[in-house]
Formats: sequence, structure tokens, C-alpha cells
Amino acid sequence: MKLKNIYLEVIDHSVSGEKFQLLYNEELDILETHPQPPEEHLGKYYKTEDYISHTDSKRNVMEFIYHIVREFTLKRKVKLINNYSKSGKVLLDVGCGTGDFLQASKKNGWQVTGIEPNEKARIIANSKTDNNVLDSKQLFELKENQFDVITLWHVLEHLPNIEKHLSTFKKLLKPNGTLIIAVPNFKSYDAQYYKSFWAAYDVPRHLWHFSKTAISRLLKKENLKLVETKPMIFDSFYVSLLSEKYKTGFMNPFKAFWIGLQSNIKGKSTNEYSSHIYILK
Repeated sequence: MKLKNIYLEVIDHSVSGEKFQLLYNEELDILETHPQPPEEHLGKYYKTEDYISHTDSKRNVMEFIYHIVREFTLKRKVKLINNYSKSGKVLLDVGCGTGDFLQASKKNGWQVTGIEPNEKARIIANSKTDNNVLDSKQLFELKENQFDVITLWHVLEHLPNIEKHLSTFKKLLKPNGTLIIAVPNFKSYDAQYYKSFWAAYDVPRHLWHFSKTAISRLLKKENLKLVETKPMIFDSFYVSLLSEKYKTGFMNPFKAFWIGLQSNIKGKSTNEYSSHIYILK
């Protein structure tokens, strides 16, 4: 087995304060969180009232900004799935959180199913979707060839066994189905600037940290074709705001906005944005 170099040492800033290493896997051009907690222990690292995708509350500035941006991005996400599925409207959203994307899609005529491991978030999501949200174990019990679109909005980085999940998603898709994956990009300017304080490392909840090359190589193994890559321009601002808090102890919206803007400007020439959406067939 080839040795993996230590790329960075990163602290879990939001829950445990534990230190983790990011190991560079040259074969895939991916970073791996080390040590990765056993699957049965991962849940404890999500046990915080501040884990934003598991709540609908607006208790502070971060949550308020998150919900404003989310309303805008929901419309863009629904437009995206409509563009890539003209004939059928059966959707699976993996890691659906509190179910807002499913709810928006349902209002747009989609037949929706969600997967969400967090019980509190799942209860909220089920209240918005007529109880169409399942726990993570039920993913592997779903019938094959039934979905026109499967989406993972910042979820793939959380999954313990990527190759097993990607293989499952391919089986669940209809023959001409679309897989949409959004993940952070550790080669972005904001990642390079904040280094170990970059909020999108989010160890150990994020087990993997992707480059564009990593996505291509992983999906090639499943014979999935990458048809388009889109930037997520809001991510650089939100991630920079949280990174400033980790780095300095307080939020500096002006500095975060500047770094986020720089990241997007540089992304135009390098095609390395804070996060990307990958559309696969």
C-alpha cells in the first residue's frame, strides 16, 4: 500500500476540538481525513445545535444569512434539475437535511424521496414532504432504475464508503438519469488562503476533500460521464465568513467578503471555485 503524505493538520472547530490529519491520495488527487471515526461513532460529531443544515432556526447572523442564501439557491437548484430531466420528474435527494429542496421540488411537480440520517432533521423534512424521507440505511433497500435525478448537495464528503454509494446511485438511476453532486474544492483560493482554518474541511464530518480531478477519477470507475461543472459562487462568501471566525475568534464580514470575492475572481481564470456542482449521466 502506497504511503500517503500529510497535507494538513486540522482541528474540529465546531464540536470536539480534536485534531485530525488530511492525507493526500495521489492516485485520486483527493484528501482523506485521518483517523476516520468508525461509522457507528460518526453521529456524535453532528451533535451540536449549531449544525446548520439540521435546523430551521434563525438564532444568529450565520443562520440568518444561510437561510437568505438558501431561498435564492433553492430556485436555482429546481431550475437545474428541470433542465436535466425533461421526460421524468422522480427525484431522490440524499442528505436532504430539513427538506427544503424536496419541498421546493415537490411544489414544482416532482415526485420526491429523501434520505436523511439525522432524526431531528428527518422529522422536520417529513413534515414538508408527506413523510417521504427515509433514514440512511433504507437507501440500499430502494428499487433500482426508478429515479430520473439523484442529488447530493454537499453530502458526498460525509459518506464513509464513497465507491459503494456511487455504485448504488448508478443502480437507482433510470438508464438516462442524472446524478448531481455538489462538493467543496480544496484547490480553491479560499481554501489556500485559510489553510487549516478553512471551514469547508469540517473534520471529521467531512471524510473526503475533493478536487475536480478526484471527482472525474471516482466517477470514471462507475462509467458515469461528467457532462457539466458549475461553480457555487455563494459558497466562497459563506465559507470565508465561518473561516474568519475559526481563524480570529470573531466574524469579520468585510474581510470574509473580500476573500470570497477574490476566490470567485481567481476562479474565473483557474476554474477552481470554492465549491462545484458536477452533473453526471
